[in-house]
Amino acid sequence: MKYLDNKHTLMRREFLMGMLGTVFLQGCNNESRDFAETQLISTDNVGIQLYTVRDRMAVDFRKTLHQIAEIGYKEVEFAGYFENSPKEVYGILSEEGLLSPSTHIPVEFIENAPSKVIDTALTIGHEYIVMAWIEPQNRTLEKYKEYIELFNLFGDQCKKAGIKFAYHNHDFEFEVINGVRPMDLLLDTTDKDLVSFELDLYWITKGGGDPIEYIKKYPKRFPMWHIKDMASDASMTDVGEGIINFEQIFKYKDLSGLEHYFIERDDPSDSLVTAKKSFDAIIKLDI
Repeated sequence: MKYLDNKHTLMRREFLMGMLGTVFLQGCNNESRDFAETQLISTDNVGIQLYTVRDRMAVDFRKTLHQIAEIGYKEVEFAGYFENSPKEVYGILSEEGLLSPSTHIPVEFIENAPSKVIDTALTIGHEYIVMAWIEPQNRTLEKYKEYIELFNLFGDQCKKAGIKFAYHNHDFEFEVINGVRPMDLLLDTTDKDLVSFELDLYWITKGGGDPIEYIKKYPKRFPMWHIKDMASDASMTDVGEGIINFEQIFKYKDLSGLEHYFIERDDPSDSLVTAKKSFDAIIKLDI
């Protein structure tokens, strides 16, 4: 299957590289934050992946987080810190009453600066560090097996530091290569005690997978979800305006081991409107 909105995902990697590079050069104060107790999954702790509002974050980081909190979001997942230091990020989150259980980073930082990645996460208070993209030229079985070794190694480093590592899917992991589905390979051969998965409900659907069947097959492996809706033409749309039955999928939240979920849309025309409409839609669900 052709990769929908390939330009958006390529832009995402470049965006992460640019937005995170300066943070890791700045360094951290090595002060770790206590993680909040995991809340029961409900509409009282709705999260958002801040890539949704990256245009506004780039203009006014603090104001955007304030607007997100005003909508009613309680948790945020980062995709870049926009030249703010980890200590500054933590301070702004605290002022706005927000928690950030998770952040997305490119694989290059795992490979080249794993300790710095972990220090940053500890300073801000992330529970999870998530890798969310594999370059097209690296989507071979041989390379996937190399990533599995890397994931297990970095997952072990994270575990020793008191945090967790996860991988976020797109649709390309469901394209069979020589009889092997990469998503299954990743789930079957990574250490379940070291590597978790963030299940993107749009991308698994786009890739031809069934999120409920994957949750049944791999229980407790998906502690985080991306709530992203699909229009009838398979494009992205605001949550509540598409065809994905989130209420049905949420029935399997306990089997999934769900701890956090984040609303996201990669290509909003007005990112704050999308954030508000999607929030309003999700809190109406019986989850």
